[in-house]
Order: sequence, then structure tokens, then C-alpha cells
Amino acid sequence: MKKQLLVASVLAACSAMQAQAGSLDDGNLSISGFGTLAVAKSDTDTAQFARYNQATGVGDSPRIGLDSNLGLQASYKINDWLSGTAQVLTRKNTSPSFTSDLTWAFLKMKVNDEINVRVGRMVMPAFLISDYQNVGYANTMMRPPIEVYGQDPIENVDGVDLNYQHAFGDTNFTAQAFAGSSRGKLFVPTAGGSVAKYRAPAQGVSLAVEHGPVTVRLGHLRAELNSDNLLPINSLAATLKQVGFGQLGQDLGIVEGKKMSFTSLGLALDWNNIVVQTEYAMRRAHDPVYIPETNSWYAMGAYRFGKVLPYFAHAASKGSGSSITVPAALAKIPALNAAVNNLLISPEQSTNLVGVRWDFAKSLALKVQVDRVKPKVKSGQLIFTPAAGQKDSVTVVAAGLDFVF
Repeated sequence: MKKQLLVASVLAACSAMQAQAGSLDDGNLSISGFGTLAVAKSDTDTAQFARYNQATGVGDSPRIGLDSNLGLQASYKINDWLSGTAQVLTRKNTSPSFTSDLTWAFLKMKVNDEINVRVGRMVMPAFLISDYQNVGYANTMMRPPIEVYGQDPIENVDGVDLNYQHAFGDTNFTAQAFAGSSRGKLFVPTAGGSVAKYRAPAQGVSLAVEHGPVTVRLGHLRAELNSDNLLPINSLAATLKQVGFGQLGQDLGIVEGKKMSFTSLGLALDWNNIVVQTEYAMRRAHDPVYIPETNSWYAMGAYRFGKVLPYFAHAASKGSGSSITVPAALAKIPALNAAVNNLLISPEQSTNLVGVRWDFAKSLALKVQVDRVKPKVKSGQLIFTPAAGQKDSVTVVAAGLDFVF
């Protein structure tokens, strides 16, 4: 009954907002939105498959929270050089329930035809599709591969960015530089699950080149991640301090703020009936911290038959080492030594997925996707796994309706 009420309320909200947009748009105001109504299930209830930073996933019964969302965006042109944009997104994220967040809220100042400056809350340009990763209709796949997009769950930054665009013949070049601070919540799936608030001063650049049907984008960001209520890590650090390994406990945690960087390189191609999308990403630590360093990638290929687009993709994430060296003396306390070393190992997994997208009507697309997730180290990125770990592959089936208005 709750699922039926949610679906009904989303459809009603879409109709109301579409009518409101038509009545309020005076040439300066524009209101638009997007959403996905989806259901998903897996073939097991011993572990849950979830998106990055989600507090609940899907098991062997159908659930609507994995991919369903609803976004509303409003932009207002104040004058020829100044405008404002706000976006609210409702979804399941770090809470088991649907919640709404202000994902965009910025003023945009046009300096000239090539340069503009934005001040406020913006999406952090870490990935190839950062600007529209939550807009299902704008993406071929049901969801961005978690092997890559789960390596950097920080989506937004409050600050300022500078955008430069220039055309070199038939090639368009875009450069973006930003600085600010991100605040939010991180879901920690260990010990039954907990949520920690974080703060992360951040800065970075994004460079994109577009030539005909090909787009290449490079993103690099640095952040100093800080949280004083990361309960599992703080508890382990306190225990280490009690037995004489206080420095190790301090190195593991992020109470004092630890510097991290993330780099991604992506390519998108939409040529005739051929669609290709691929991305490679690296997460690195520049201070001692419990967060493992990782390499991840995915590649997707598709071929369009009229309004039907079948696709296949492979994604993988692997550990690339740790920024912490565990003192040899800790081996004298086997249980504690095992806990620390297990913490520093990166989860690893790979996924093969196949799906089809059908653009059966204007601004509407139906998708069906099957993921075969193979956990390799520490149950991969599955959550709420058994104590012995999830060793068997998990199959996830999902179907959804994407729409924009």
C-alpha cells in the first residue's frame, strides 16, 4: 500500500509542477523536473545491493527505493548577466526513508560569452556525468556503475566556480575550476550501519573537449575529509590508544581531517546508432587514513534500433594499497591486529550488466536491466553482508520509467 501511495503522489506532483511551470514562466522563470519510478530485486537476502552512500539496498523481495527519485529545478534570469538556479532532489540516500535535499542553489554571473562565475551550492565535477548522474532519462544505464561512482560519494560543494568555454573550429573546450566546502552525511555499513556527518574543504578542476559525437572529460579534486562521529573508527582508535597504539588510532581516523584526491577520465560517444561510455578513476590518500586507495573503471557499449537501445557494460573496482603501515608489534594482539588489517583492505568487485532502453514516448523512457555482481574481496560493495562474507555472485533485476518535464 505504501508503494502505491508513493507512486500516486509522485505522479500527482509531476502533474502539478508541470502545470505550475506553464503558468509561472514569464520568459525569465523556468521550472523543470525529472524522475524515475523503478522497482528492483536480487536473488538473495543474505546481502543487499545498494547505490553508493545508500543506507538500504535490495534483497530478494521487490523494492522501489534503489533507483526511484524525483527532482525539481527552477531557474530565474534576473538580468542579462545574472541568474539563479535551485534544485531539490527526493530519493533514498543515507536514510532508510525518502528524503529531500537541496542539491543545487547558486547565482550565476556572466562575465562575457566565454566566462561565467557561479556562487553557491553546485555539483562537484568529479565524473564524466556528474552534472546529470541523478537524471535517469539523461543516462543510458539504470544507474552509474557503483564500482566507479562509489569511490567518491561526495556530490555537492558550497563555494565558487569559474567556467570557461571556447570553440576551436569544430572542437568545443570547457574548463571549470572550483573551491569551497562540502558538508553532508556518509553511510557506514559496518556494525549494523551508522551515519556520520562530515565536512570537507575541497577544490578541483574539470576539463572537457567535445568534437562532433565524442566528449572526453578529465576531472581532478582534492578534499580534506573531517568527521568526529565516525563511530566504528573512533571506537577502534580508542581501543588502540588504551593498549599503547595511540598514533595508529589517530592515523586511522578522520577527526583531524585527512587529505584525499580523486581523478577520473571519461569518454562518451554517440555516433549514428553506436553509443559508447567509459570511465577510469583513481582515489588516493595524501595523509595516513583508514580509507583504502582504489582504481576503478567501466565500459559500456550499445546499439540503437529505432527507439530501442540494448546495452552491455562491465565494471570493476580494485584496491591500490593503503596509506597506513601497521606496526609489527600489533601482531602480539591478534584480534586487534586482524581488525586493523581488515579495515585497511579495499572491497573489490566486478559487474557484468545487460539492459535495454525504450524511448516509447516524448520525454519518457522505459528501462530493464540485469546486473550480475561478483564480490571478490570483503563482499565487494554489497551491504549488510554475513559475517563470513558474501562469496557468491548476486543477480539484480530492475525496471524503471524515466521522465523529464
